[in-house]
Amino acid sequence: MNYNFDKQTNRWQTNCVKWDTMPNKEVIPMWVADMDFQVAEPIRKALQQRVEQGIFGYTKVPEAYYESIIKWFSRRHNWTINREWIIYTTGVVPAISAIIKALTKPGDKVVVQTPVYNCFFSSIKNNGCELLEAPLKLIEDKDIKYECDFEELEKACSDSKAKLFILCNPHNPAGKVWSKNDLERMNDICRKQGVMVVSDEIHCELVMPGQKYTPFASISDSCRDNAVVCCSPSKSFNTAGLQIANIISNNEEIRNKIDRAINDNEICDVNPFGVEALMAAYNESGEWIEQLCEYLYGNLKALKEFFRKEMPLLKTTNIEGTYLVWVDIRPTGMTSDALTERLLTNAQVMVNSGTMYGQTAGEGFIRLNIACPRSQMMEGLKRIRKELYG
Repeated sequence: MNYNFDKQTNRWQTNCVKWDTMPNKEVIPMWVADMDFQVAEPIRKALQQRVEQGIFGYTKVPEAYYESIIKWFSRRHNWTINREWIIYTTGVVPAISAIIKALTKPGDKVVVQTPVYNCFFSSIKNNGCELLEAPLKLIEDKDIKYECDFEELEKACSDSKAKLFILCNPHNPAGKVWSKNDLERMNDICRKQGVMVVSDEIHCELVMPGQKYTPFASISDSCRDNAVVCCSPSKSFNTAGLQIANIISNNEEIRNKIDRAINDNEICDVNPFGVEALMAAYNESGEWIEQLCEYLYGNLKALKEFFRKEMPLLKTTNIEGTYLVWVDIRPTGMTSDALTERLLTNAQVMVNSGTMYGQTAGEGFIRLNIACPRSQMMEGLKRIRKELYG
């Protein structure tokens, strides 16, 4: 089946966070990580069938749910997962919060690679832990890109209070798809320092042509034994509102601690629609995700060409994964927060300020969401260009 990602779908006044947070319907939202694409047809059909039953009580997660996860990651990513390793919950952010609660005590430190997904900060703080930054290394050329600064990572992990390292794989907002060698080196540092890896792999299917996502726990026994992996179809298949995610660990003692924290946090019951959507995504929607990634790559190429011709002073990431482009706005002389406000007020475009992802590492940058019909993205870019250059 061929999917039409150019199709415009009206989301205004549908209680949609992405659109209905806007002050008016003329604003183009290029902020929160939510795609303006309708889901794969198998997901839609599965949800319609569930609606037809007409009763929406508590849900028992079936064995078929676990089978779909196991087969998907084996088939696409050569990662063997055992049934008992999987714990379901309501989302990756609640999962990370529960893992921190389970594996640390207040006053412990948690390492992150800034700039990084902003909810990591709140999950760490809300569990009484301290943030330890291991900033990524910014490399500037015709594009900007980020690499792991292994010296910074080792320095952070060597802190006597460091207990966990939250890895973003692929990385948001840097758009980095970590190589097997990168992940092995990260694991070597963490094992040496007695730090466990919590790998957020929510963007794992969103990779550009020629790139390859590697599940952290698939690399070796050493990586598997030192990791807790969080994954969900929500970002890749645009089902975030259905609230379903999984925590994967081969360590029974660690799973028991996490399961206790999930129950303590009251995030052990899941949405019946989330269960159905996950099975339909992993069992029947591979074709959709392949077409989606090709379309996103087309959007990226169009964006890069627009910046090259119309805003050559501003560099962007040539993202390897996700649909989130990081833009270096330092040549404008404006702060991230000031430009974000100006674009919303004057250009009617909402973007994310880089400071959300680290006050120091994110200053001088903004984040753009390009997961929308190409015409919508181009209109947003034209408005940005007009506001900056007239």
